[in-house]
Amino acid sequence: AIYRLSRGQRLRNAGVLIGSFLVIAILLTIVSAGLVFVQPTERGVVISALPGQEGVRSTPLVPGLNWVIPFFESVVFYPTNRQTYTMSVTPFEGQVQGDDSVQARTSDGQIVFIDASVIFAMDPNETVEVHKKWLSNWIDNLVRPQSRGIIRDEVAQFGIEEVYSIRRNELSQNISRELEGVLEEGGFILIDFVLRNITFSEEYANSVEQKQIAEQQAQQAVFVVEQRRQEAEQARQAAQGQADSVAIRAEGDARALLIQAQADADARLLRASAEADALEMLALAIATNPDVLTLEYIQRLSPSIRTMLLPSDNPFLLPLPDMDDTTSGLTLPTPAPTPAPTTTP
Repeated sequence: AIYRLSRGQRLRNAGVLIGSFLVIAILLTIVSAGLVFVQPTERGVVISALPGQEGVRSTPLVPGLNWVIPFFESVVFYPTNRQTYTMSVTPFEGQVQGDDSVQARTSDGQIVFIDASVIFAMDPNETVEVHKKWLSNWIDNLVRPQSRGIIRDEVAQFGIEEVYSIRRNELSQNISRELEGVLEEGGFILIDFVLRNITFSEEYANSVEQKQIAEQQAQQAVFVVEQRRQEAEQARQAAQGQADSVAIRAEGDARALLIQAQADADARLLRASAEADALEMLALAIATNPDVLTLEYIQRLSPSIRTMLLPSDNPFLLPLPDMDDTTSGLTLPTPAPTPAPTTTP
């Protein structure tokens, strides 16, 4: 329309056309100003200038497309996803540059440095209250000061050795319980509290190191003593085994000797009994027949002896039986007479 008017050409209903476009543009601007899209991880707080709203709507905007009154209401977005605030001694690890660990004192007066992380999220139902209490400064006005204060208070209930050893889990649970209540009052939900690290002062760290070295040396000494005791016990058991073996062998030998001696005694007894019986029978035979003694005498002589030399002035030791005596039951050839040997004194 402006182009045609600048060339001196007539335009019918130009004012109506321009006015219509202006009205449509204004309406579109108003409508677009009233449409608000909220992300799934956000909630929207409506700041209202309308009477009766007390400056803010009582309910937050939920995720999706929402409508507000243009030029009279505006929206402030708040995240509802998880957030992590870390306090660490290591630079550039937490939100605060440099050493941001919590310095606390134990019940026995020792200083410790606590590294911790607070994982939390805004309660979607408390978004409006969070806006009223903290605006967007809940980290500096709520999470950081409350966390550090609770950590100091809880550490003061424990001794230095309890903090880093036997009661560390209990300390972490106490801090989580206290911090959960404080964040809930502020409109947030505590997801987790992580007690990352506990650092001691240099003096105490040195003393702990010396103590551990001494304990290790003591344990080593106990181990050496126990090893020596076991070696001595093994040697004693070996000696006892050898002694038992010698005793068992000696007992076996003694039992064998005893059995052998008993056998020898029994043999002697049997032999003596047999000899006694033989002598008794011989005595009985001699008593009934005296010639048995002469026969025994002859049998005792060597079979090779045919002639006996006796002194001329000595009689025979035993009378020889009559060779022709039929009562003896023996028939012997009569030997030729042999002159008695003469001896010269």
